[in-house]
Amino acid sequence: MTSASTIDAGVRAAEERLRQAQRTRVPCPPVRGLLPDTSVGTGYAVQELLTRGRVADGGRIAGRKIGLTSPAVQAQLGVDQPDFGVLFADMACPQDRPIDRDRLLQPRIEAEIAFVLAADLDGDVDAAGARAAVGEVVPALEIVDSRIAGWDITFVDTVADNASSGLYVLGDSAGPLGDRDLTAVEMTMTRADGSVASTGSGAACLGDPVNALVWLARTAAELGEPLRAGEVVLSGALGPMVPVTPGDAFTAELSGLGTVRASFT
Repeated sequence: MTSASTIDAGVRAAEERLRQAQRTRVPCPPVRGLLPDTSVGTGYAVQELLTRGRVADGGRIAGRKIGLTSPAVQAQLGVDQPDFGVLFADMACPQDRPIDRDRLLQPRIEAEIAFVLAADLDGDVDAAGARAAVGEVVPALEIVDSRIAGWDITFVDTVADNASSGLYVLGDSAGPLGDRDLTAVEMTMTRADGSVASTGSGAACLGDPVNALVWLARTAAELGEPLRAGEVVLSGALGPMVPVTPGDAFTAELSGLGTVRASFT
């Protein structure tokens, strides 16, 4: 955790800019120009301030989300690693209740795999340890959002902005992870009219969604905020994200795991 006495003025300014955008529902300019540098640590310093503020306002942490798991997106932003953000309990949306579009600024939707942890994940985690800690695997939709106007983001912008988190929807549990091969999961996301919005596979998520979970567990532990039993972890996208317009409805089918739905007012 960052000491309050060592927080850079630019980090504080970036946190306030993003907080204001969230509060007013008016997207803001990028924050990278406010920051002392564009390092990974600086981005997470802003994110940490935002998280502290939300917790102080009564927010309850429900888990984490992993982003930038696609090699193509990493190349686009000039990075060689994923990022993560914090999930809060009020970000979870029931799949059979329309989501209020006014809660969001510039939403996009993507299909993912969610892991519900049955045990803590701390320290030097490997794939076997990560699998053993997963209580349930669940099809999920993440509604990503950006407080930054026009999605004009670099790596440090999206990390600072809680990894461009918005809301998320969990489907019905597919049961234990066990030895399931998640690389073989095929994903198709369709709109209400039956048209295909996005396709992809488990292999598109860092080669295997379990790899994403291992990366997050190690990174979170290094930052002093290890993953805990009961938390939800969103794996990262299995296919391209799709813009959301008012009245949209989506269904994602993940082979072997089931379906998950989301609709918008």
